[in-house]
Amino acid sequence: MKKNVAVVLAGGTGNRFGLDIPKQFAKLAGKTILEHTVGVFQDYASVDEIAIVSHPDWIWKIEEIVEENAFTKVKKILIGGEERKDSSLSAIKAYTGEGANINFIFHDAVRPFLNKKILDQCIEALNQYNAIDVAIPAVDTIIHVNSARIIEEIPERSTMMLGQTPQCFKYDTISKAYENALKDPNLKATDDCGIVKKYLPQEDIYVVQGSTQNIKITHPQDIFLADKLIQLRATQLQEKYSDEFYGEKMHGKVMVIFGGSYGIGKEIGDLAEKYGAKVYSFSRSTTNTDVSSLSDIKKALSFAYDKENKIDYVINTASILVKEPLKHTDYSNILDIININYLGAVNIAKESIEYLEKSKGGILNFTSSSYTRGRANYSLYSSTKAAIVNLTQALGEELLHKKIRINCINPERTSTPMRSSNFGYEDPKTLLTAEEVAYTSINTLLSDFTGQIVDVKIQKVNL
Repeated sequence: MKKNVAVVLAGGTGNRFGLDIPKQFAKLAGKTILEHTVGVFQDYASVDEIAIVSHPDWIWKIEEIVEENAFTKVKKILIGGEERKDSSLSAIKAYTGEGANINFIFHDAVRPFLNKKILDQCIEALNQYNAIDVAIPAVDTIIHVNSARIIEEIPERSTMMLGQTPQCFKYDTISKAYENALKDPNLKATDDCGIVKKYLPQEDIYVVQGSTQNIKITHPQDIFLADKLIQLRATQLQEKYSDEFYGEKMHGKVMVIFGGSYGIGKEIGDLAEKYGAKVYSFSRSTTNTDVSSLSDIKKALSFAYDKENKIDYVINTASILVKEPLKHTDYSNILDIININYLGAVNIAKESIEYLEKSKGGILNFTSSSYTRGRANYSLYSSTKAAIVNLTQALGEELLHKKIRINCINPERTSTPMRSSNFGYEDPKTLLTAEEVAYTSINTLLSDFTGQIVDVKIQKVNL
């Protein structure tokens, strides 16, 4: 059986990206783009080995990334060349001795959203074909122009597709194509399928359907789009899975909840205990724990750790909402809102690090939909919730090397005692339940996300 080798092409210098580092090292949701891409192949069972092709100046950085992420499938870090073809050729030469037993999966380092479905289809297609491309149908009209920018031809759009990666080959096929290509003194090529098409014209190249989400991050504005795609993935966390799933994942975990006496915090604790986790809940009303007091946080975490000898998750739902104009808010309430809503989150994150670094665990914060735009009559609440978002995103990067994940739940209007005390009666159909938010919270803790703001939206029912 052939060995499937993913070749991640990371040799670009990113001149068009406008940074002082290659674009594959730009940060996306707390990780470099390269980490996201290599992680796809690390987690994909049918890939046996990974080779990364790099510009020689950045090999040290890739070695650092591989070590920090424990990318165990990465067996080779190769030196690329001036052009894309040189990087592919570097991989071909590196596997010369075992080529007959190799399938190559060439993939751009800056396409971090490759999905399992595409990979499955590529691997399956290699059973029948020697060369595979990935492409999506063209949605815009494509024109062919000459050197003077005069249109020479407008091809029928239904036959046009836009190429992506991966491009996959049996070793003997791509090796032979390059062998022929290197004899051409006028060799020009944009990708590996182009090499096969020109220098092995008799070889069929099968096309696997790509995805509009399998974008190549080329320009700075693409990072904004990529962030939105990650947020879109996060919406899947609102799905409720089976009791067996949660029982398997949560059994034996140790969870500490601040603000867990009622509302969302209590619901998370109840669900976690239902699925076999050990939960320690702290609040002002039940344990006299003030999150704005560093000593109280230290005491609570130490108590849980001494009992269980580990802490896997720390959840902070502690928050207060005083709904009145700032002019009429007395300073005791101002300090309470700032201290509990923001300083409390800082204290909890700071003191949790030493425990979660041991367990490679996670922190969960909570914000409010008002963080995107401050609202009249609860300006302090809105602004502290905006600060929580920024804190989470920053710590997502800061704690990444410690393997601590931190995310923030952003629920729409939720039926909780705090909301009822400020807004009175509301139609239940217009509110999330605390249980819905709790399930999304647990899904987020179990995910590999970090530095993310996870929206929990009210599910609209079509009548």
